[in-house]
Amino acid sequence: MPEQSNDYRVVVFGAAGVGKSSLVLRFVKGTFRETYVPTIEDTYRQVISCDKSICTLQITDTTGSHQFPAMQRLSISKGHAFILVYSVTSRQSMQDLQPIFEEICQIKEDIRKIPIMLVGNKSDESQRELEASEGQALATKWRCSFMETSAKMNYNVQELFQELLNLEKRRTVSLQVDGKKSKQQQQKKDKLQGKCSVM
Repeated sequence: MPEQSNDYRVVVFGAAGVGKSSLVLRFVKGTFRETYVPTIEDTYRQVISCDKSICTLQITDTTGSHQFPAMQRLSISKGHAFILVYSVTSRQSMQDLQPIFEEICQIKEDIRKIPIMLVGNKSDESQRELEASEGQALATKWRCSFMETSAKMNYNVQELFQELLNLEKRRTVSLQVDGKKSKQQQQKKDKLQGKCSVM
């Protein structure tokens, strides 16, 4: 299949049950599902603006298990940006991201040019095993960005994708496609000159 240059591919990784699908569904459809349904691999598409033309934001929601290493490698090699999700209620889920991060480094080589977000999901839960400072420390070590989210409460979900697109340096990517920007968005854009923004 020929590579489509007008696709911007974001890949979401993380252990089973950390809320990857919930984050993606909350972002794409604005919905939240209380029940856990394991994912093999799902792809969601959303139209975005890319270098002043229209392209497709393609979000790949990967499996939480490590049963499919070939699929994981393919997702990494085709991905333009990565979201690494752990649950703040599970220290193990953060540790499970280490081999995935290492594989991204191995396949992509110079990761300083690759947008990567480390995400602590389920920030609404009271039974925490991890504080935000621990997520921030790991992000600093990995030289990537960090954010806590709650797909359930719709906290920082839009901002997560906004920030991920802001990290893209090779082209201008934005969720704003209709060209009709409000004054406030225009002011925001002026402040972010040269960065991408999700509106």
